[in-house]
Amino acid sequence: MTRYITIFTASLLSLSINLNLNGQKLVESVAAVVGNELILLSQIEETVLQLRAGGSRVPVDQLRCNVFEELVEQKLFIDQARLDSIIVTPSSVEGELNMRLNTFIANAGSEEVLESYWNKSIFEIKSDLREMLIDSRMVGEVQATITQGISVTPTDVKRYYNSLPPDSIPLVPAMVELSIVQIDPPANEENKLIARQRILELRSEILGGKSFEVMARLYSEDEGSAINGGEVGFQTRATLAKEYAEVAFSLKNNTVSRVVETEFGFHIIQLIDRKGDMVNTRHILIKPKLSVEDIFKATSTLDSIAGLIRVDSINFETTARLISTHKESRVNGGKMVSGDRDQITPIFALEELDKDMFQIVRNLKVGEVSDAFRTVDEANKTVFRIVRLDKEIPAHRATIGDDYELLMSYALAKKQLMKYQEWVEKKFEVTYIRVSDEFKKCEFTYSKWLK
Repeated sequence: MTRYITIFTASLLSLSINLNLNGQKLVESVAAVVGNELILLSQIEETVLQLRAGGSRVPVDQLRCNVFEELVEQKLFIDQARLDSIIVTPSSVEGELNMRLNTFIANAGSEEVLESYWNKSIFEIKSDLREMLIDSRMVGEVQATITQGISVTPTDVKRYYNSLPPDSIPLVPAMVELSIVQIDPPANEENKLIARQRILELRSEILGGKSFEVMARLYSEDEGSAINGGEVGFQTRATLAKEYAEVAFSLKNNTVSRVVETEFGFHIIQLIDRKGDMVNTRHILIKPKLSVEDIFKATSTLDSIAGLIRVDSINFETTARLISTHKESRVNGGKMVSGDRDQITPIFALEELDKDMFQIVRNLKVGEVSDAFRTVDEANKTVFRIVRLDKEIPAHRATIGDDYELLMSYALAKKQLMKYQEWVEKKFEVTYIRVSDEFKKCEFTYSKWLK
């Protein structure tokens, strides 16, 4: 049996690595060697810890075996990527890295809490996350090559569906089709003036020596970034509001901008770092407040429109095209759609809706138009809407007639999985694999690991 053994891997048959940092000897246990790739025991334990913290109830020993098995499979793909000279650069994952790190920090509450939980510095956490993302990209590229050209026919989908036991047929959640008419709050100059004055006061305090990060945590009205001290992570010009981007890309590190007005409100911006065509900034946002009169005016207008639609005095679709400020649905006569450009659908899972829309829609009957309500749009801006429930599909087991596309995706995924498994089995035949005694007691999907 052919195996890839190099001097590097042969030196690791003792299943431990000796590292010297500033003369200090550290020993890191190795759980397995897969080709030229290593699986460290610490990787397994950290993943198990994360899964347990996330609520996994799988017994620890079984969970550890499951994690180990997944890592071995991952390393097979990475080993192939190395052989195929597939390269993923650190810079190519930097944007995703910062978004994920910001999410972790937000979920933890602060960098300090995250560091304490993992017993690592934020630099070490970021380094580990970067390596994980690079590996994930490499695995994805190899898998894409393996499954290239795979497709399913209607016959394949029907065969897949007929092979499923009744209790294994996919459950389809309750779905709805919706139309909306939306209006934005009136632009009240007095409210804008008050918000601008408040952001100027915060800017003066920061220029006077107060911490931008602390002030953002205390006062910024962008909830997503405030918890991170205002930091939004690395972004390109295209992902930032035009006015924000123009100022952000002109700043020097750690300098504080002038007041910037965007559609979201008033900002002051601090540049943290710039890498190529991306900037990492922190900001403080103050939004103009709505007065009682503003709210009354918006809701009264929409309630009047809803009343006219209910008695057929005006047409919902025409009204949406004429006055709705929701650009994506306005061109469709108010019909909301989701998905990307390649797969746009007017159907939403009820559970996908934000809490405001959910509370309104769940109490509507098909064809009914709601009263006016206040909510936030996709950009987290306050807006006012009325919504019509156009269609409701109750939760049900999938059927070929009603849920063909869903079943097609499942059938395709199964066909791809079979191709992956076939590839993995062949890969075992030509890859050097060494498993530590600690994991030889696990029940593996592929018994050839222990050859």
